[in-house]
Amino acid sequence: MYVLHYAPDNASLIVRLALEELGQPYRTELVDRSIRAQDGPAYRRLNPSGLIPALETPEGPMAETGAILLWLCERHGGLAPAHGDAARGPFLQWLFFTSNTLHADLRLHFYPDRHAGSQHAIPDFARTTRSRIQRHLMLLEAMALGRPVWFSPDRPSALTFYVACLLRWLALYPEGDAGWFDLSAYPALHAVAAATEALPAARRAALAEGLGETIFTQPNPCCPPEGSPT
Repeated sequence: MYVLHYAPDNASLIVRLALEELGQPYRTELVDRSIRAQDGPAYRRLNPSGLIPALETPEGPMAETGAILLWLCERHGGLAPAHGDAARGPFLQWLFFTSNTLHADLRLHFYPDRHAGSQHAIPDFARTTRSRIQRHLMLLEAMALGRPVWFSPDRPSALTFYVACLLRWLALYPEGDAGWFDLSAYPALHAVAAATEALPAARRAALAEGLGETIFTQPNPCCPPEGSPT
């Protein structure tokens, strides 16, 4: 059985969705962000960076959301094109774009005070980061319009789970400053998000983390049974 070290409505949600869709048995261990458990020695032994999630596997602990997703896809034969499939290259391109480029800029967007260098620089830093995110989303929208089998409303994949969660967080965070983002401006991404939130795997994840009903298209802040998202 896998052990998913998680915090509600964190990047661990992406991995939970994949585990649910793959039908893999797992249990969860809360990383209590309210007491910064992610900085404690026990968690740092699993993930030296202190980022959430970490996944304990039969082969040892793993970290980095994109890497965990790819490992699960390869181990269990689902949610991604297989080796030898001509679609595998484009899938990997967009998975790494989402993980290394879009998700990385979301972290900057959510915590500008940690990265801008000074309080005075925060407004310009935030505008620049937001502009980059919009360009990233336009690239994803253009890709989604082609309805590749690994990113369409018709079939869930590791990438649809990843992107849907990022769209959720753009609509919610930073608290009080998320009104600029409008998912309806990206109809192909909206269609993927709507199909993803209707999946039984998403319903189970939403129930476990207190996410509500329309978790990707019209998200509300989570009300988890345990832990804190921040």
